[in-house]
Amino acid sequence: MATAVVARPVARPQPRARDEEVLVWPDLVFIEFISALVFTLALFALSLLVNAPLLDQANADVTPNPSKAPWYLLNLQELLLHMQPALAGVIVPTVWLVIMAAFPYFDQDNEGQGVWFGTENSVRLTVVSAIVAVVGTWLLILWDTGKIAMAMNDWFGISGGRTFAFLENVRALQSQLPWPEWSHRIPYLWFDLKILDEGYTGLGATSFHYLDLPGFLVEQAIPIAAMVGLPSLLIYALWKIGWVNTRRDAIIVLFTGFVAVFGVLTVTGTAFRGAGQELVWPWQLDVQEGIPGEGH
Repeated sequence: MATAVVARPVARPQPRARDEEVLVWPDLVFIEFISALVFTLALFALSLLVNAPLLDQANADVTPNPSKAPWYLLNLQELLLHMQPALAGVIVPTVWLVIMAAFPYFDQDNEGQGVWFGTENSVRLTVVSAIVAVVGTWLLILWDTGKIAMAMNDWFGISGGRTFAFLENVRALQSQLPWPEWSHRIPYLWFDLKILDEGYTGLGATSFHYLDLPGFLVEQAIPIAAMVGLPSLLIYALWKIGWVNTRRDAIIVLFTGFVAVFGVLTVTGTAFRGAGQELVWPWQLDVQEGIPGEGH
């Protein structure tokens, strides 16, 4: 019995439709060109409308007041006013960079990748997270600078004498509460550890063997609790009302909050910090000449 063999053409992969792909030219490059043009025009407009605060030639012996970091580091400089320097300048940025690097491993769902607001509640999560982060950050800054206590006293006559003075700002918790003497020197190293020479006057060798509990609470424990606890509380509240349903929703809340806090800290350090890093209105900013030989 003979069998007929019919040759069939090899199936070739069909090219994707034009509306399913994005080309570098003209799609991407044209958008980037328009964005660069808008940015350049905005920069020219700002240079014409806003007078740059250019001072005299830099003098290493005279420090202006206030002396600020470059604008992209003013968020960290703002953090330095509210917590321990190593925590604000090294630990917090490093930990957050590690957290952002871990986002793709925390959310491994391939559905909706690369889509803006691809989940059901993403828009409302972004808006609510941004509002809470902006308002909450400003309230914390105002409280830590004592502005809320001053406003309550001026507007409502609520001062409470010195009874609630420890609530004026975070530093008042350290200075206004009657901490016992032993709380300032709690030993935590019971063996001899010599890090610096005993004749060093900046940090005595024995200072590494004792814990200042009030200082630890104010400079490290409370800021860490605020940075970890408040976002966690927000995600939990949004989960309870049914807005956060997936890991991606939680990441949207975290990242939106980070961008909002980053922006508030940068704007505060740029436009609201005057002489002595005091909190002032932008139109009250006045760069003063420093005292020769002294920094601010």
